[in-house]
Amino acid sequence: MNKHIIFTASFFGMLAVVTGAFGAHGLKALLPAPELEVWHTAVQYNFYHVFALLFLSTIKAESSKLLNAAYYLFTLGILFFSGSLYLLSCRSIIGWTWLIHLGPITPLGGLLFILGWLMLFIWAIRDKGLLDA
Repeated sequence: MNKHIIFTASFFGMLAVVTGAFGAHGLKALLPAPELEVWHTAVQYNFYHVFALLFLSTIKAESSKLLNAAYYLFTLGILFFSGSLYLLSCRSIIGWTWLIHLGPITPLGGLLFILGWLMLFIWAIRDKGLLDA
């Protein structure tokens, strides 16, 4: 599972760098400040959860449903939260005004992030090996 997590984290890390650079250089002249701020928020949360995924990949534990759940929740959170913000901030450029209906997807992504952190928290409480550290 660790290699799978590193693969996912490296993909989303690359995406965060590309979208961050694209926002700073390519979108700066095309989007008004509020939409650029939304883009920036998407990049930030994308990066934060890449680091969370990389942290998960370092945990030496037997197969854990809680850690697996955290992995999937963080991954889906990036897709739903950051993905919806990327699209919402650019809807005027790409002409997809119907994207406004993606608005409810963003808080769902945030909830997935919260649940991912909760799974990690519960795992940490239950893991007996952490007491030895």
